[in-house]
This record gives sequence, C-alpha cells and structure tokens, in this order.
Amino acid sequence: MRVSVPIDSSDAKATSSGDTTRRDGFGTPHAGANTNVSNGPTDARSTNRRIMALALPTFGQLIAEPTFILIDTAIVGHIGDAALAGLSIGSTIILTAVGLCIFLAYSTTAQVAHLLGAGRRREGLQAGIDGLWLALSIGTVLGLGLFAAAEPLCRALGGQGEVLEQAVTYTRAIVLGAPGMLMVYAANGISRGLQKVRITLIAAVGGAVVNTVLDVLFVIVLNWGIAGSGVATLVAQWFMGLFLVIPAILWSRADGASLRPRLAGIAAAGGDGLPLFIRTLAIRAAMVTTVACAARMGTAVLAGFQAVNSSWNFAINMLDSVGIAGQTLVATALGAGSVQQARRLTRATGRAGLVTGAVIGTAFAVVGLFAGHFFSPTPHIQTLIAVGMVTMGIFFPLQGWMMAIDGILIGARDYRYLAVTCTLTAVVYVTLILILANMVTPALTSDLMRTAVLWAAFNVVLMGGRGLSNGLRVRSDAWMR
Repeated sequence: MRVSVPIDSSDAKATSSGDTTRRDGFGTPHAGANTNVSNGPTDARSTNRRIMALALPTFGQLIAEPTFILIDTAIVGHIGDAALAGLSIGSTIILTAVGLCIFLAYSTTAQVAHLLGAGRRREGLQAGIDGLWLALSIGTVLGLGLFAAAEPLCRALGGQGEVLEQAVTYTRAIVLGAPGMLMVYAANGISRGLQKVRITLIAAVGGAVVNTVLDVLFVIVLNWGIAGSGVATLVAQWFMGLFLVIPAILWSRADGASLRPRLAGIAAAGGDGLPLFIRTLAIRAAMVTTVACAARMGTAVLAGFQAVNSSWNFAINMLDSVGIAGQTLVATALGAGSVQQARRLTRATGRAGLVTGAVIGTAFAVVGLFAGHFFSPTPHIQTLIAVGMVTMGIFFPLQGWMMAIDGILIGARDYRYLAVTCTLTAVVYVTLILILANMVTPALTSDLMRTAVLWAAFNVVLMGGRGLSNGLRVRSDAWMR
C-alpha cells in the first residue's frame, strides 16, 4: 500500500511566487527544497558529506546483531566444543529469522522520510508508531514460535546429542529477545527517516557493551553455561529496543501522533513490508543455495567459502550503509516533490557506492592474501580463502553501486519492482548455480578453479543481475512517485 503525498496548498503558493524553499517540522529547508541549486563541486562535496554523515553511524548500527553473535562466540568458545557447535546452530536460526524482518527498518525509513519531506511530520511519525506496533506483533509471534519449535529446528540443522541440547538451550534463551530486536529495526527506521542516526549508533555500542558485560557475568562468573550467553543477548536486545523506542515515542507525542495501535495503520505497514520480505527471502534463498553448492564441491571448498562468506557479511554492511543513507535523502526529496534533487542524490549515492566498493574491494583483496592464516592452519585452505577474497574484491565496486541504487529504490518505495526483479534474478541464479555444481565443477579437478568459478558466478549472475535490473529502473521515471 502506498500513501500519496501531494504538495500542500502553502507549498503550492510558495512555488508559484518563486519561493522554492520548503520546510519540514523542524523549520529547516528540506533536502529537496530548492531544485535550482548549483551542480558545482561545492554542492557535490556537500551532498557527499551528507551521505557519509548518515552512512557512518548506520554502519555501526547494522553490525549490532552480528556483533552480539561474535561476542557470544568468543565467550561460549571457552565452555566447550559442544557448546560452540550448539551456538553455531542456534545463532543460524536467530540470524535467519531476524534477518528476514529487515523490511521493518527499510519500509519505516522510506515512509517517515517521504512524509517528512512533504511537510507532514505528524503523519510520518504516526507511520513510525504503526511500524513499531507491527514489529512488536511480529516479534512476539516469532519469539514464541521459535521457542516452541527450537528442538525440531535445531535437529533439522544437524544437532545431535549434547550439541542438540546446547543448541536448543541457547535458542530458547535468546529468541524471546526477538520482539526487542524487531522494535530496534522499526525504531531505527524512524530515526533514519528523521535523519537522527547518531542515536542508532549509540544504541548499538551500548547494546554491545551490555551484552559483553552480561556474557562475562552470566557465563563465567555465575556458570550459567550457554543459557547465560543467550540471556545476555536477550537483555541487550531489549535494552536497545527500549533505548530507541522511548525517544521515538517522545517525538511522536510532541507532534500529536497517537500511540495507540491502529489496525489500519499496522495493516498498511505490513502491506508495504510484504514485498520487501519477499525480496529478502529471495536473496536469502539464493545465499543458502550457494552454501549448499559449495558443500557439494568438497570439504576444502566449503571451508574456504565459510571464511570468505563470513568476512563478506561484515564488509557488505559498509556498502549497505551508503544505500540506506541515499534511501533516506531521496525519500525526503521525493516527499518534497523535488524530482531534480532526487535524481542528483541518486547519481551522488551511486557514485559513493561505487567508490566505497572500490576502496573496500581493494582492501578486501589485499587482506585476503594473508587472511587465510587467521581462519585455518592448512595451507590449501589458506590458498582457497585468498582466491575467494581476491575474486570477491574485484566485484566489490559492482556490489557497492548495486546496493546504493537498491537503497534508492527502497527510499522511493518501489517495493513491488524490487520484489519481482530480485525473485526472478534469484530463480535464474539458483538454476544456474545448481547446474554449475552438479554438471560443470565436477569436471574441474582443481579446488582453486571451483572456488573462483563459484564466487564469479555469485557476483556476475546474482549481484550483476540485481545491478542490471536496478540500473534499468533508475534510468526511467517510473520509480519516482
């Protein structure tokens, strides 16, 4: 469901009289207020600074949940091998479930920023409150459902004996924090939409500190075992949720937004989020298939793949943060009715993504030449890691540009297009990668060639396909609504 955002009468009068400056609820000009601004170097530098000012704190927030799992891994590793294996299974479940709900952040950001740009701050905050209620509802159902299904899920992922027991214990301890974590997503959307992103970084850092302190207390001091690690993360998730939700409530009350659950508003938020959920599901399915294909190529290839994939999952957040920054700025510009400014911001965000991808890709490839020593003592695995990271590094500029434009289209609320194109791209990729794993790579006698072919296919077909569809879309006017 989309909300049409007409220019109000006062804006129309200002435009007709030659005053193109439009102001939001803060009394400050919108990002897209003046469509006649200079395109010179000074303006370009100013735009880049605005993108980076939003991107850097956003990156810190994006790595919150992976950081929690990393902290848990470091602490639980001292309990025993079975506990660490159980953590691997439990963390896979929670990261997958929570990751599929990232649409709560994306859709809320776009909606709040769009309405703020239109000078409808109260309605934007109301949409944010509706998103919070949706997050709480989904999180409650998700948490209870995963708690009840913890044992069969852990068993399905290969848990047996003591490992299964540890995995179930950790999963049941951590999943009740799901409502808090999903509210973090929705509250982040409000903060990003309002371009108040520093608070999201503070919340992420605070959550990491709380998680670390409680992990040490519960696991090491009180000897609660793996359950203590799960409880520590649960508390940190709720801490972050409350830390971000309380300011959002205060901002909303100050502008007259209702805090009561509105079924129509929650349904509208869910309707906006459904295409983004489908988009995310398609991408996740493609990633799972890639892991399965790596496993078919042999233990060595899979081991190298895991090291590269883990490193990539961390680095990709830097690229995603640029896309989210562009998402916020373009949504605000479109809400203000400034098509020219939206186009300028789109070009600037695309360039920022490309440059960021080039810088990170270079570093990724260079570090990859030596990173294998940190992941494995086996020289063969170290070489496979180097091949994978260098191959991936070459394609990082493509990924940076693609994810930047992806963020732009989300900011424009072009959700259905993204859902359709991501699904089609994923179907093509899954088909080709299965053919590759079953028919092509068995003919390759070298693990090095298999690794290079796997990562090249991932980037050319999946990432390249998404980049192609996104690039074609932004060349038209259909996405600017």
